[in-house]
Amino acid sequence: MRVSLSESIVVGVLLAAGAGRRYGKPKLLVDGWLDAAVSALRDGGCADVIVVLGAAEIPAPPGVIAIAAPDWQQGLSASVRAGLVEAERRNADYAALHVIDTPDVDAKVVARVLGRALTSRSGLARAFFGDRPGHPVVIARKHWPDVLARISGDQGAAAYLRSTPGVEAVDCADLASGRDVDEPGPAGCAGSGRQ
Repeated sequence: MRVSLSESIVVGVLLAAGAGRRYGKPKLLVDGWLDAAVSALRDGGCADVIVVLGAAEIPAPPGVIAIAAPDWQQGLSASVRAGLVEAERRNADYAALHVIDTPDVDAKVVARVLGRALTSRSGLARAFFGDRPGHPVVIARKHWPDVLARISGDQGAAAYLRSTPGVEAVDCADLASGRDVDEPGPAGCAGSGRQ
C-alpha cells in the first residue's frame, strides 16, 4: 500500500556537522546557506526540519529542531545516524537527507525527489544532476535499520542506495546544479556528490 504525501510524516534532515576544512570554516556558518537549505526542505514538503550540528553550534532558526552529533568527527555517518535516530523519535515515515553545501538546491528539487519516493514501491529516491548523484536523498522508515547498520566513517547512505534495488533516480539537472561547494570563491570547487 502506498502512502500519500498528505498522510505521511516527512522530516528533513540537514547534515551540517562538518568542520569544512577545505572551505576554511564549518559550512553551516556560510552566510545564507542554512536558511537556503532549511527553506528547501520545509517548502519542499517536510513537516519538520532537523539540523544536525557538530563542529559549530548555533541557535536553531525558528521552527527548526537542532540536535548534536556528539561523534561528528567520525564523518558523515555520525550525522546521518543522529538525524535518522531523531526522525524515528519523531515517528516520521520518511527522511529527506540534505547537505548544507549545495546552496542552489531549492524546494522544487526536494519536492520532486520526495514525490517520487512517496509514489515508489521502495520508498527510496535520490536526486541526480545529469549522471551525478546528489542531494536530497529520501529514505522510507522501513530502510532505516539497514542504513544505520551499513554506514561508517565518512560514508553516508550511498553504499546502501547503490546496493538496494528500486531506488528511484530523479533527474533534477533542469532545476539546479546540485554541486557541493567545497572551497570559498566565486565558483567554489565542486565536490563528489556524497550521500
